[in-house]
Amino acid sequence: MSIVTVQLGQCGNQIGFEVFDALFNDSHCPRGLCSKRENEAYQASCKERFFSEEENGVPLARAVLVDMEPKVINQTLSKAARSGRWKYGQHSCFCQKQGSGNNWAYGYSVHGPRHEESIMNLIRKEVEKCDSLSGFFIIMSIAGGTGSGLGAFVTQNLQDQYSSALKMNQIIWPYGTGEVIVQNYNSILTVSHLYRSSDALLVHENDAVHKICAQLMNIKQISFCDINQVLAHQLGSVFQPTYSGEGSFHYRRNPLGAFKDPALYTSWLEPVHAFNVWKTQRAFRKYEKSAALVSNSQSLVKPLDMIVGKAWNMFASRAYLHQYTKFGIEEEDFLDSFTLLEQVIASYCNL
Repeated sequence: MSIVTVQLGQCGNQIGFEVFDALFNDSHCPRGLCSKRENEAYQASCKERFFSEEENGVPLARAVLVDMEPKVINQTLSKAARSGRWKYGQHSCFCQKQGSGNNWAYGYSVHGPRHEESIMNLIRKEVEKCDSLSGFFIIMSIAGGTGSGLGAFVTQNLQDQYSSALKMNQIIWPYGTGEVIVQNYNSILTVSHLYRSSDALLVHENDAVHKICAQLMNIKQISFCDINQVLAHQLGSVFQPTYSGEGSFHYRRNPLGAFKDPALYTSWLEPVHAFNVWKTQRAFRKYEKSAALVSNSQSLVKPLDMIVGKAWNMFASRAYLHQYTKFGIEEEDFLDSFTLLEQVIASYCNL
């Protein structure tokens, strides 16, 4: 089962490169505790999932790169090619210079529809290379301008054209201190649109990853490259081949035994149904033992509520609305987004 990755904007392309590099490096690491046969199966599964046919002996990433400027895409392509281990396909990129600044509404309402056919054709060609498509992995920021708007538009198109395939968006939650003056508007518009069209949102908070770099890795001058490598490591550990550990709750000495506590879950889900274990003897990267937890929980309620509140305060004073209305995003669209996200917050608070 193959996964097609769609890398959107500067954030998506830079993280996407680190993800593929982490996956490839892991598949070629020493096999750890598993047998040679198990390791070969692990490598073959990784290659089938994330890489397509080789070009001159070099595997090609199953990816489509989209950005509004050529700089980041060119840097990403050359970085992968210089590695000599894997690279992106020559015809897997779409870049069309934008004409109206960094604007969410322009990305969603103008740039997306204008270049829909070109972008979706690139994705279709990548899908056709898959013997069996499992789904799409879309990497993007939610707070950026045109890239976030375009990412919401592309995800909606994937839902329309590939309704039976899984769509998972890996989204980067902005720093609480702010990066873009209208980041709260961009965030509520992006998240509300993705909520309607994506099957799952895998969220990473910039503040949390920054803290990992500072406190756990002791990095003094933290760069976006450091943050992206931490993200790639976490994503790689989640997406590499594993098998189901069914019945793990029945082992008394199970090291994940603490997850049997019913208090951890909503009342209408039994722990055995609420928590699944997937495992493999094959070590991830250089680690003899590693674990990754993907949780659908209340942890995002506070940051989501904060962004909705800040966006509402701006909206109430009509600040910067003209940047959106001039490209067709009306006040009713904002109100729809506020209503939906308030419902999401209420639902998670009541778990």
